[in-house]
Amino acid sequence: MRDRNPILRHLRQLAESEPELYLPRAERALTSTNAGAKADANADVERLATGQSALSSASAQASPAQFVVELAALAKTALACALCPLHETRHKVVFGVGDAHARLMFVGEAPGADEDAQGEPFVGRAGQLLNKILTAMKLRRSEVYIANVLKCRPPGNRNPLPGETATCMPYLRKQIELINPAVVVALGAVAAVHLLKLAPDVAVKSLRGRIFNLDGRPLIVTYHPAALLRNPSYKTPTWEDMQTVLKVLSGELKWQPENKPFTLDN
Repeated sequence: MRDRNPILRHLRQLAESEPELYLPRAERALTSTNAGAKADANADVERLATGQSALSSASAQASPAQFVVELAALAKTALACALCPLHETRHKVVFGVGDAHARLMFVGEAPGADEDAQGEPFVGRAGQLLNKILTAMKLRRSEVYIANVLKCRPPGNRNPLPGETATCMPYLRKQIELINPAVVVALGAVAAVHLLKLAPDVAVKSLRGRIFNLDGRPLIVTYHPAALLRNPSYKTPTWEDMQTVLKVLSGELKWQPENKPFTLDN
C-alpha cells in the first residue's frame, strides 16, 4: 500500500535510497528559522524535559514508519533550539546520523570542529577511527545510529556544562526511545555519566567489563575514539568491549534487565 502522507513517503524513499543521509536531509527539509518556530521548539523541549511527548503520537503504539517521522520532528525541534548559550556559537546543530531502526547505537560526548562545520557526528579523526572499528565489526556506518550528549559544539571543545547537558539530554533520551536499539554503547565517560546518572568523576576503566541497564536495554561503556588517538594502548580493551557488543547483539551473551550491572566475570 502506498503512503498517502507525502512527508512519510518522502522519508521512506530517502531511507531506502540513502540510509546514511536521509535523516540529515529530512532535518533540512523540515527546518524553519523563524522566531515562531524557535518558540515552538523551545516549548517542545520543555515538555520533553518534564516527560511529556512533544510529538504527535504515542511511541508505544507507533509503527516503524511513524518512528521515522517522529525522529525527523524531533530533529526539527533540535535544529531550532535556543535554550542554552551554545546556540549563539554553533555553526550547525549535530542531531545524529544513521539507521532510524538501528539495533546498535553509539553515544559520544559532543560535536567537535569538523562536526560543527558539517552537521554530522563523528566525521573528524575520531570519527574515522570509529568507522574503522565498525568495519572490523563487519558493520557499515549506515547500519548503526550515532549521536552525542550535546547537539552543539562547546567553544574550544571544552567539557559540557551542567546546564547544557540538562537541556540536551531530553533530545538524546527521546532519540534512544524512538530508535529503540538492542544495544547502546557509551563512548567515553561523559556519555556514560549522563546516560547512567553517575558521579561526574567516574573513570571509564571502572565501568568496563559490565553491562548496565539503560531503561531495559543493555548499555556497554568503552573508551571514546579520541582517547584511542591520544593513547593507543586503549585500542585492545576497546576491541574487547566491541566483542562483547557483538555477542550481545547475536544472542551469544544472554542479558536480562537487572537492578545491578551484569558483570562479565559472573
